[in-house]
Amino acid sequence: MNNYETVFILTPVLSDAQMKEAVDKFKNILTEQGAEIVNEENWGLRKLAYPIDKKTTGFYYFLEFKADPSVIEKLEINYRRDERVIRFLTVKQDKFALEYAEKRRNNKGSKKNEAPAPVKEKVAEKVELEEKED
Repeated sequence: MNNYETVFILTPVLSDAQMKEAVDKFKNILTEQGAEIVNEENWGLRKLAYPIDKKTTGFYYFLEFKADPSVIEKLEINYRRDERVIRFLTVKQDKFALEYAEKRRNNKGSKKNEAPAPVKEKVAEKVELEEKED
């Protein structure tokens, strides 16, 4: 089994329920073919680099999975057949990409409840200023 990651862009006119249904469809295709989904991320509605079919935004979704190479062909055929998918890209991860993805997942999990560094610094500065004023 190889490691893959795929990003697909769904049309922006979908409701949340329709978007979730489309994502579930592609996840089910992967699991039915024996793939193991390692990570998934909803990147949300983002501006496209250039208009596609007169649309300037799209819902981005990222999936990282382990699968046999034959699964990719079936997945991409379903991407092409689905009118809701504007663009997609599936890439096989080499050892460096796999290592980077693992680091990114670990950092994302540990920083969920933690404020970003610039926010922490501002709060610390404000506390110091308040202490000096007293």
